[in-house]
Formats: sequence, C-alpha cells, structure tokens
Amino acid sequence: MIIIGLLPLIVRSPRIGTYVWAWISLMVPHRATFGFARTMPFAQVVALVTLVSFLFSRERRPFPVNSITVAYVGLMLWMSFTSFFAINTWDVVYNRWLFVLKIHLMMYVTLMLLRGREQIERLIWVVAFSLGFYGIKGGVWTVLTGGGGRVWGPSGGMAEENNALGLALVVLLPLFYYLHQVSARRVFRLGLLFCMVAITFSILGSQSRGALLALVGMAVFLGFKSNRPVLTISLLTCLMAAAVLFMPDAWTGRMQSIETYDQDTSAMSRIYTWKTLWALALDRPLVGGGFAVDNPTVFAMYAPAEGAGVYKGGDAWVAHSIYFQMLGEHGFPGLGLFLLLGVTTWRTAARIARQTLNQAEYGAWVPLLMRMVQVSLAGFAVGGAFLSLAHFDLPYYIISLVVLVDATLRDQDRTDSAAAARSVSPALPNTP
Repeated sequence: MIIIGLLPLIVRSPRIGTYVWAWISLMVPHRATFGFARTMPFAQVVALVTLVSFLFSRERRPFPVNSITVAYVGLMLWMSFTSFFAINTWDVVYNRWLFVLKIHLMMYVTLMLLRGREQIERLIWVVAFSLGFYGIKGGVWTVLTGGGGRVWGPSGGMAEENNALGLALVVLLPLFYYLHQVSARRVFRLGLLFCMVAITFSILGSQSRGALLALVGMAVFLGFKSNRPVLTISLLTCLMAAAVLFMPDAWTGRMQSIETYDQDTSAMSRIYTWKTLWALALDRPLVGGGFAVDNPTVFAMYAPAEGAGVYKGGDAWVAHSIYFQMLGEHGFPGLGLFLLLGVTTWRTAARIARQTLNQAEYGAWVPLLMRMVQVSLAGFAVGGAFLSLAHFDLPYYIISLVVLVDATLRDQDRTDSAAAARSVSPALPNTP
C-alpha cells in the first residue's frame, strides 16, 4: 500500500522515485512480507514510473560530467563490451548484464535529478536507514542473545549474506556519523549515537572475518578524518574493545582463524578461486570471461592442477573479492576502470573538502561529508577484498554523493558568474 501510494507522487516528481528506488533496492522491504507481495516486482514498477516521469520533468538536469562520471560511464560501457565475449551461456550473461544495467541506469537518473544540501541529505537518510535498519535490529538482537547467532541481511537482496551485510554496515557507519554531526536536535543526535553503537554490535554479530577487518580499517580512517581525531579514536577504541569482550568464545575462535587461514577450507577455497581467475585474466587479458565466471567451464579450463584439497570436479565458486571479480569478468581494463573510479572519487572528495572548507554556505557540511565518503570507500576497499560485491548498489551511492556535491558547486559557480556578468554589463542606451 505504501509503494502503490507513492506512485502518484513519483509521477509528479521523479526525485521521489530516486529515493523510493534506493529504499527498495537496498532494503528489499517486500521480502519481509508474505503472500503475493513477497514476489511482486515493486522495484521494476518504481523504476518504470520514475523513468517516464523523468522524461517529461522539468527537474531534470544535464548529466554531470567530471572525472568520476567519465570513469563510471566508461566502466559500464566496457562491461557491456566484454559481455559479447563471455564464456558463460548468453542467457545467463544477458540476465546478469541487465541486472547490472538497471542499477547503474537508475544511478545515472539520480545524478541528473538531485542537487543541493537538502536533497543530498535526504538521499543519505534513505540509504543509511534502508540497510541500517537490519544493523540496528541485528545489534539489539546480538546484545539480547549474547552474540549467540549470526546477523543476516534482507532476504533476496545483495546484502542477504552475513558477510555482505557486515561489510555494508561498515560502509554505512560513516554516513551515520555524518548525520550525527550535522543534526541540530539533541534527540536526533542521541538516536543516531544509539544506531552507531547497535550497528557496531551487528557487524560483530554477523561473524564475518572480512567485516571485522573492514571495521578496523574504517575505524582508523574515521578517527583521522573526524573533526576531533584524538577523541574519536579513543571513543572508537573503547567501543570496539567493549563489543569484542562482550562476544562469546565461539566468536573469538572464529575471528582468530584469520591467523591460521592456511588451515581453513573456506579461506583456501578463496585463494584457489583467485588463482583460477588470475589464470583466466592472463589468457584473456582484455575482455576476461564476461559476467558470471562462477561456472564449471571456467574452472575446468583455468583451475590449478592442485586444489589444495578443497576443489572437487564440477565445482564453481564466486570470486570472493571485488578485485578478482572485476579482473576475471572484464579483464585488466575492467579492473583498471574499477580502480580508477575509486581513485577519482577519493581525489575529487579531497579537492572539494579543501575547496569548501572556509565557505560560509558549504563549510558546515561539505568537508565533513567528503571525509566520510573517503572513510566509507576505505572500509569497502578493505572488506571488498574478500567478497564478490563489485556490482553492489551501496558503494555507487557513496560515489554518487561526491558527484552530486560537485554538481551542486558547479551550478552555484555558474549562477554566481552569470549574476556577476549581469552586474558589470553596461546599460543599454535609451532608444526613441
């Protein structure tokens, strides 16, 4: 009823459609229902209505062009090109390509509709709480149960698995910190502080070793990028220490297995898969294997002869790494574009933070937001090394925040330049 009731509002304003799409694609709320609603294609309906409204809307802005979007569009074009040379069957490759295209198409629409602090912060609230809901709920459950079970994400979503949810929550924590810092009302600040504590417990409750490493890396960056580095690092250290001490011995034993990865079947299977994808990339360095390289054909062609006791004939494993995933699917150019997207986002965020630091209109929120984007990217870069989440929506929403802020600043500069030009233009002579 909520989604159907929002459709007329989306027809009037496609901006609302971008928020609803972010909510549905990240939270997957209909999968928490039962009956016909559980399988209804709500996301497709919202996307279709948003696109139709977008085509006829005056809210539409030109597509923002900068180093980030050039790399972003180039990556999507290259992934489309490599699909023609994919090893897997065409129907599987096409379905995967279409799935990825929908994500990025709606992201492009978002980049052409949102401008200004109010609209950008609305997007941050939606993104943060769409997945943060599971982190808050999972954190409370972890405390009430003494850490006795794993926290899982939304059924049917890309963050469904405990490892994926753990990493997603690590990426989201800096956004919650940003909202906490810029919120004027004390009740909001206290509520957001509770959310951050609960999400920290939820990350540990996911029992994901990769998420733990990402949490530590993110916390270090968060401390240095915050307004008060010493105080923030001290508080984060105390919070993480208390949370770790709270967890049961079974959790501690699982985390300590990081030190003995060579004796862990799961870890060795990942290394074996990375060797397979590396051999694939060396054989097909330009186009890789296309989408969906987790198939028996790829492993039959490129898997090492020695499986270290973990491989059985006919098995096919996912990459378990955003880097090897892009390398195996789209070759060295695809991996290069993927890394370039992250580097250009980081550098642009740093430039914008310096540029707006002493500006009255933007200095109160833009520098902090840009630093938190960098912290989120750092967490994703660390945790993503162990998960196949290269096509996950969330990091692209983090990237979009930098693009939207940059586009807002460029629009303001053009407006100021036009106003200055009008003020200095000579008056036209009176004509009879």
